[in-house]
Formats: sequence, C-alpha cells, structure tokens
Amino acid sequence: MLTIGMGALLILLGYFLGMYFFDSALAGLVIAILAWTVLSLIGYFQGDSILLRMSRAKKIRRDDHPRLYNIVEEMKIASGLEKMPDIYIIDDPALNAFATGRDPKRASVAITSGLLQKLNRDELQGVIAHEISHIKNRDVLLMSMCSILLGTIVILAWYGSRLAFFGAMTGGRRSSSGGGRGGNIIILVVSLVFMILAPIMAQLIYFAISRKREYLADASAALYTRYPEGLASALEKIGASTGQLKSANKATAPMYIVNPFRKKGLKASELSSTHPPLSERIRILRAMAGASFSDYDQVYRQFHGGKGVIPATSLAAATAPITTTKLGEEAGEPDEVQRTRETSDVMWRLSNYRTIACDCGAKLRVPPTFKERQIRCPHCGRTHHV
Repeated sequence: MLTIGMGALLILLGYFLGMYFFDSALAGLVIAILAWTVLSLIGYFQGDSILLRMSRAKKIRRDDHPRLYNIVEEMKIASGLEKMPDIYIIDDPALNAFATGRDPKRASVAITSGLLQKLNRDELQGVIAHEISHIKNRDVLLMSMCSILLGTIVILAWYGSRLAFFGAMTGGRRSSSGGGRGGNIIILVVSLVFMILAPIMAQLIYFAISRKREYLADASAALYTRYPEGLASALEKIGASTGQLKSANKATAPMYIVNPFRKKGLKASELSSTHPPLSERIRILRAMAGASFSDYDQVYRQFHGGKGVIPATSLAAATAPITTTKLGEEAGEPDEVQRTRETSDVMWRLSNYRTIACDCGAKLRVPPTFKERQIRCPHCGRTHHV
C-alpha cells in the first residue's frame, strides 16, 4: 500500500505538470510514466552493478577469505536461499554492510573491511543473516524499485518547479484553454505546491517502507542464526562506531544495515530516518524468549502498543529455540588483531599488490604501478627481484 501511495504521488505530479506546461493532463502523465519506465529498466537490469561500482566494492572468492565465505554459505543454507550470493568487500574502516540484486538468483552481499576487523564470528554471522534475509524477503528488489520511484518524483519536481518559476518570471507561459490569467495563477500555485510537497511525501513513505523491512530482516536473522545476541552485539558495536561510509549517498542509505550518515549522540526523528533506532532494535533482539518470528513479534508489540510487524502468515511457523553455544568461543576463532591482519592481506591482494617475503620476516607490499626490477627491504637492507 505504501508503494502504491508513492505511485499515486507520481501520477498526481505528472497530472499537474501536464496541466501547467501543456494544458493536457495526458501529456504530463505520459512524461512521468515514460521517465519512470526508463529508470526502472535501468535499475532492474543494472541497478546492482551500479550500486557495487559506486561503493567501490571488490568481489572475493572462497580462497580470498575462507572464514567470510563459510559464514555466508552457512546463512545461505539456513535461509533456504536457492543460490549462493556473490560476496564483496568495501575497503572502508566504517562498520556497515548491504545486500543488492533483483532476485535471489542474482544477489550480492557487500561488507566493509572495518566490519570484518571488528566483529567476531557470532556478530558477523548475525550481520550476514540480516543481509541474506533482505535477499530472501525480496527487500532488495522492493527498495531498489521504490528508490527509482522516489528519484523519478524528485527529478520531475526539480525540473518542473524551475521551469515554472522561469516561465512565471518571464511571462512566457500562456494557457490556450481559455481559463484566463486567473486560471493560470491557480494552476501555477497548485502545481508549485505539489512540486514542493510531492518529493517530501514520497521520501517519508520511502523511509517508512525501509524501516518496516529492517525490523523483518532482524527477525529473520534471529531465526536463521538461532542466536539473536549475535546480531544485537554487532549492532551495538556498529552504533558505537563514529566512522561514516565514504562511498554512501542519500539514495543508497536505506540499503545498508544501519544509516551510514548517522551522527553519534544524535537521535533521528521517526519520520526522517531510513532505519529504526539502533537502541530499539537491540532491545527487541535481547528481549526475545526464542528465535522465531512470533517471539520477535511479541516483543515488538510490547514496545509499540500491540501493533505487530511480522505478517500473519509467518507467525504460524513453529517456535525456534535460541542456541546457547557461542561460535566465537570455538578454538581457532581469530582475535581482533588477527582479523585485522587477515582483512588487510585480502585487501592488498584484491588491489593487485604483490607480496615479497623477506628472510628477516618482513612482508614487502609492491604496488601494481611499481616499475623497478628490484626492491630493497627497509628492515635488513636485503635486495629482492620483483
């Protein structure tokens, strides 16, 4: 219903644009629908590639980061996803992640290098489960189509308002419908008011859709991992971080697990935030008695006065007990220093740096632009052939 509301705003905007500029509502509707159709086709077939390129994400294989690959594979099996999503790493110290793709057969999960360094296995599993649930629940397609709808409304309103102002200042626009100057003024005022309000209203609807899907993704992650504390602890660490993702923008912000533009200590209002408050998401996860949808919905109702967030068809599922075993305590789980080294090694390889191991124990990173045939170790002075 929220998506239909955004579509209705686009239709109304096209109607008023057509009435003002062409004296024909049909002309405005054709322009609005044509613009939306072109942008939708581009977004549907190339939206994931565009988003990954904008984020400067680099694709990895199993051998590049076995620990991360195994976690994604585990959550893919737990969720029943039909195809293993592609895995990308964004070289950024900020803690964040997102999923993209038009359907489960063409999906990708991207996480930042900062997230790999700071989160243990339990926490990373919770984040990956959250992102895979967005793929499983078709949220990535819904949000990409809604963002295109919002973008179409903003573009039409932006150009329409400026052309209207220019026409009013120069007196170049005249109606041929016989309504006279009074009719022109009425149409101008109504059109301008709607051009200003339509993007704002559309954005509020877009934010509402985004927040609803975040709650559902948290519930799904708890169901897949059977360990809500893993995601809760991850969100706590992410909320305590101060870094902002450099490659994010306002259009892509709702795709991330947390708002990449949040400011520490500043609470966003309910209407203007793309995500629910982190503190509330954490409290719900930690108050769950089990790991099922009904357990999550029961706690959500307590916080929101009896109003649930999980679809009724999903609440009939069997209860899921919470797992008490912490995977992060298993032998061989790397600590933060080891995770940092592991991640930095992956990023060096993905950036095509060559590694030369010196006999003194130092590792020399040779950039792909290095043209010399020899390099000297800065620690022991030994010369190595490149």
